[in-house]
Amino acid sequence: MHDYITVCERAARRGGEVLLDWQGRISPREKAPKDLVSEADLASQTAIFEIIHDAFPDHDLLGEEDDTANSAARSSEFRWIVDPLDGTVNYVHRLPAYSVSVALEHQGQVQAGVVFDPIANECFSAVKGEGAFLNGVKISASGCDSLRTALVAASLSAGVSRDSEEIARFLDVLVECQALRRLGSAALNLAYLAAGRLDAYWATSVKVWDVAAGVLLVQEAGGLVTGVEGEAFDLSRPRFAAAATLMLHKALVSTLKRGSKDAIIPNEAP
Repeated sequence: MHDYITVCERAARRGGEVLLDWQGRISPREKAPKDLVSEADLASQTAIFEIIHDAFPDHDLLGEEDDTANSAARSSEFRWIVDPLDGTVNYVHRLPAYSVSVALEHQGQVQAGVVFDPIANECFSAVKGEGAFLNGVKISASGCDSLRTALVAASLSAGVSRDSEEIARFLDVLVECQALRRLGSAALNLAYLAAGRLDAYWATSVKVWDVAAGVLLVQEAGGLVTGVEGEAFDLSRPRFAAAATLMLHKALVSTLKRGSKDAIIPNEAP
């Protein structure tokens, strides 16, 4: 397993180097920066995949920027799940809150994962059953057990509408917690929760590559991750609530359920 986490870290760091190299070529005011961002994403993913393939040529690869890999049939019990750039909008605007996420899944369970912040040079890592670490130093969730004293993060979909369930949940948590943040990188949100910088986080519009490594980090740091309404967490459909402690998790889930009921449900078309 230590070979796996070593490759995780080496691949994530290499992806981060590629992103830093590409960032100077991208302007947030260009008419269509998406193409350049896609090139940066793809260059990062290619570099990551090369490192993983050299070490484990028989393992499957799943990456955000590779549609063929996303739809390909599984050929191995091992699958590497990669987000070469999590926090694209931040990256384009040179806001220092983006990351690279690399995780190894074995028979449906994430066994090792790394979230790397290339700006801060912070490498969050975890191996199942062995704890969570930041640059080699063990980390743990905050221990916060009250929503009133909790710093919470949320992810919202890019095209969220004001009468959506996401906004209803956001508002309900906003008035219950100490403070609420939308930082723009799901992977970093989970890493920060594992490190005690955040106390709770929920998301209903992220993808498996955004959170595969981060969920393991939270679990290994002593936090809890379930489905958004308290059901078992499903990595293939990552709608989840995560918190530092059981009491805080219960309070967060209860508030999120209330937000679901408060949402305006559009009338069905005749």
